[in-house]
Amino acid sequence: MADAPKAVLGPLVGAVDQGTSSTRFLVFNPQTAELLCHHQVEIAQEFPKEGWVEQDPKAILQSVYECIEKACEKLGQQSIDISNIKAIGVTNQRETTIVWDKFTGEPLYNAVVWLDLRTQSTVENLSKSISVSNNFVRNKTGLPISTYFSAVKLHWLIENVRKVQKAIEDGRAIFGTVDSWLIWCMTGGINGGVHCTDVSNASRTMLFNIHSLQWDEELCDFFGIPMTILPRIRSSSEIYGLVKSGVLEGVPISGCLGDQSAALVGQLCLQDGQAKSTYGTGCFLLCNTGQKCVNSEHGLLTTVAYQLGRQEPVYYALEGSVAIAGAVVSWIKNNLQIIQSSSEIEKLAEVAGTSYGCYFVPAFSGLYAPYWDPSARGIICGLTQFTNKFHIAFAALEAVCFQTREILDAMNSDCGIPLTHLQVDGGMTANKVFMQLQADILCIPVMKPFMPETTALGVAMAAGAAEGVSVWSLDPKYLSSVQMEKFEPQINVEESEGRYATWKKAVLKSMGWVLTQSPEGRDPSIFSSLTLGFYVVSSMVILIGARYM
Repeated sequence: MADAPKAVLGPLVGAVDQGTSSTRFLVFNPQTAELLCHHQVEIAQEFPKEGWVEQDPKAILQSVYECIEKACEKLGQQSIDISNIKAIGVTNQRETTIVWDKFTGEPLYNAVVWLDLRTQSTVENLSKSISVSNNFVRNKTGLPISTYFSAVKLHWLIENVRKVQKAIEDGRAIFGTVDSWLIWCMTGGINGGVHCTDVSNASRTMLFNIHSLQWDEELCDFFGIPMTILPRIRSSSEIYGLVKSGVLEGVPISGCLGDQSAALVGQLCLQDGQAKSTYGTGCFLLCNTGQKCVNSEHGLLTTVAYQLGRQEPVYYALEGSVAIAGAVVSWIKNNLQIIQSSSEIEKLAEVAGTSYGCYFVPAFSGLYAPYWDPSARGIICGLTQFTNKFHIAFAALEAVCFQTREILDAMNSDCGIPLTHLQVDGGMTANKVFMQLQADILCIPVMKPFMPETTALGVAMAAGAAEGVSVWSLDPKYLSSVQMEKFEPQINVEESEGRYATWKKAVLKSMGWVLTQSPEGRDPSIFSSLTLGFYVVSSMVILIGARYM
């Protein structure tokens, strides 16, 4: 029996979406922005010590190849010829740090994931060496010195891993975030692989000057990073190289965006003042600020959003970053084991209908925006004998909503014009209880696209629009408006504000929890924190006084 004829659809664009918990490959039709098929593979995280988070770079790469192969098989089952795929984009978890040998192609250590906290003492020491009145790191990068960003992770690898030290001495080591690793491997690896990154990923390393758009010598010297190991910086939309093996051999890789920048593009937030929030492992709210850098006075980051072509201008964004969003659901599933699958948390929260005064601050990796406190740790407070798993599930979802409220408030203060609605995407948005909670806590409508894969869509758009590919127009008049589901606030503002105020009290109790050893080698003591020391002394005075009253 003859094979069925292949469907004629015109050019298609593929997107690699490599996230913290999974890898996916998705195929889109540029004419309609329709998702035709996808395949997903879960990615394991390793926790070798408390606060350490690692992944295997080779497992990440293998998951990409597996997803591409399986997605192409699914296209074949739909009688769609894979030769229609004219370009591939790569979007990725940002900041995660990989060092590998350019002659053997072997990673020199596991990928140090963006959530990793091993560099907390390094961050504290580096921060002390910078003048508050002249914070050149913040001025050049738009970022605070934090465990979050690549520079301190790379600094740790150079200081602590002999294989990395030796490879740098021998001129064999090269560094990259996940995008760089994937593009280098997919374009040939040791046989001519292209070592590059785009401006959005480079801006998350803390080595990139967001004004000159180049690696910065002063920053590299400060963090002790040799500039010879850094990738070449490219725009977010151009042909970097061709895939050298597998079912899509010969297809150009022509789009590269950090995952949050990709979601901004995919949500069509391409104008100054447009914003989106993505709920994945963490939560990230970005507001497009156009071609100008806006410095935050309220704990947000100034970052590069995208550059959609070599001759196109760079667009910037203000970003509020929350470390733990979907990860709190995973923690409830894997650690507390009160649900069997992540989707079950919606049913538990729906049964509860309230947290019954229980508040959850999931500061598992410290607190990111707007506090930037790596010493914070997770707490659940307000517990009574009545509290049960349903209330804790509700409190976990509410915690993500409160964290989003905090960064939205900071965003509104920095921008001066409050957002009238919030566009959202990411895995957690499938949870309708969560979406309604988010609208209630923000006191504004929440808008969710019916096509949820906006991160992959954004990098597919960048890849398809690249010069030499040109199968996807980014002209606004050709871009279809995103169809949205709308969630309106259903509680009064007073109730929302009351719950938010109590949440803020809980946050304060989570802060300053971990005290790292001082540089002089003294054992950590509670009196190394001035605030905490004052609190303890005051409490002692009160107790002694009470005894004699």
